[in-house]
Amino acid sequence: MVLARPRSQQIKDYLDCLNREFKPEQWLVTCERFAPNAPQQNPVEDIWLQAKRLIREFYFFCHSFSVVKGLFELAINCQIFDFPKLDESGVFSRMI
Repeated sequence: MVLARPRSQQIKDYLDCLNREFKPEQWLVTCERFAPNAPQQNPVEDIWLQAKRLIREFYFFCHSFSVVKGLFELAINCQIFDFPKLDESGVFSRMI
């Protein structure tokens, strides 16, 4: 797996501080950049899909933004995310 270099200097500094004593295969945190317009590669897209699906199923309760926000948070906080795509992401799949 090829690991992309993070863009932000702040993130670079943090990762360097966290991982400097380890070999790359032992790093505590790695940064992997997904293609910006390739939802089929990005496992986060599946999480968004699940949350949006719940909101669509209960749209009749959505009389205010706070209700929509509450449904979204419910979907995110109460789900176990196990998507086939996660297995393709190497170390990332063990973090979720």
